[in-house]
Amino acid sequence: MKYLQWIFVFIFTFCLIGVRMVENQIFYDPFLDFFKSNIQQEKFPSFDWGKIIFSHILRFLLNLIFSLGVIHFLFLNKKWTLQTAGLIILSFVIFFPIYLYCLYTHFEFGELFAFYIRRIIIQPIPLLVLIPMFYYLKKKQNHNSI
Repeated sequence: MKYLQWIFVFIFTFCLIGVRMVENQIFYDPFLDFFKSNIQQEKFPSFDWGKIIFSHILRFLLNLIFSLGVIHFLFLNKKWTLQTAGLIILSFVIFFPIYLYCLYTHFEFGELFAFYIRRIIIQPIPLLVLIPMFYYLKKKQNHNSI
């Protein structure tokens, strides 16, 4: 069973990587090129509000599903999987309106601020915090049960 568990962790991790690899082809985001270029010299790109909102929500949902798969098969703990879902959804609910406001104001707070807010939205960054946290909790539980 342990091997099958690790195969699923690998599959979901590869899916997260795959989302990043095909981002230019499947997601509408004129800011991909904007943030890759010299921001100071680049003109603020024009964009379609509906397309960008839909694209970011789709990307969030894909990252959410694959992140939950990683957490679930890594720790086999339904409670932690649900906590992960809640935390990731909460972070999206907090940061997505901030990012939309940054777009509305043409990055009035600064390009780097908008860049990092956008990164939190479109990348599975909470996994970088949650995996070590749950690993620590698992080790602590195992140590206390001895």
